[in-house]
Amino acid sequence: MTALLDVDQLRSFIAIAETGSFTKAAEVVNKTQSAVSMQMKRLEERLDRPVFARDGRASKLTEDGQRLLDYARRIVKLNVETIAAFSDAELSGRVRLGVPDDYADRYLPEIMARFSRAYPSVELSVLCEPSVDLLERIDANEIDLAIVTNCETKRASETFRRERLLWVTSARHSTHTEERLPLALGRPSCSWRRIAVEKLESVGRPYRVIYSSSSAGAVAAAVLAGLSVSVLPESGLRPGMRVLTAAEGFPELPTCRIGLVRNAHESSALAAALAEHIVSSLDNLSEAQAAE
Repeated sequence: MTALLDVDQLRSFIAIAETGSFTKAAEVVNKTQSAVSMQMKRLEERLDRPVFARDGRASKLTEDGQRLLDYARRIVKLNVETIAAFSDAELSGRVRLGVPDDYADRYLPEIMARFSRAYPSVELSVLCEPSVDLLERIDANEIDLAIVTNCETKRASETFRRERLLWVTSARHSTHTEERLPLALGRPSCSWRRIAVEKLESVGRPYRVIYSSSSAGAVAAAVLAGLSVSVLPESGLRPGMRVLTAAEGFPELPTCRIGLVRNAHESSALAAALAEHIVSSLDNLSEAQAAE
């Protein structure tokens, strides 16, 4: 009889594929690096082929590893859904989620609806703050799970979505044509702000930051009022905004990775269940967007 794949090994495999590192993956799955390495050795032995190719310090997927990744994600997701469906013990208690308000309007309704239907006895506490603040709260054991923007940080996280960063302006105004470009951006610690400034300076475009806020709503209001241009992810676009292109003199921006960071101080069944619902909810949103 053909032996089955180990779901725990597949979890670690996914974490390595998404972080590019055995060390970072070990943080994500709460194991030692040696334990993760042993898991991958056994997984490769089971498949009778390598799934990772070393590239300096990074761990990249082989062609077979790329094939396995999609199967692994589906197997792990189905495993969690199956256990939840047949669990006799109803989960209860409170789980704390942090999410930047850049994504709250777009993501939270689907996440909260699915999670509440599955676990009606659980209290979901949501905190909306910038990613850098949420990471500090994770470290301080003040929240269980955080959705964070991970454009460049080396912090270990489980990437579940990638979006383009976009230059945006009001569809009813010509603010973007001003000689000294007015900008509405996040606080000085915001990575999107730094990226925007560096890109404008690289092409010699004069600018001035006239609005600075950690609130995505405040930044969006400045854009929609025709007072400024800003940088937002695809999911942050709102009716009345227009995307600016390279043809209009706006340099291309990098891709933004959105990921989950778990509280390493204490893991809980509630946090694990919420994490799975977040990924499932975002899968649903992606499928809906593709169908539109």
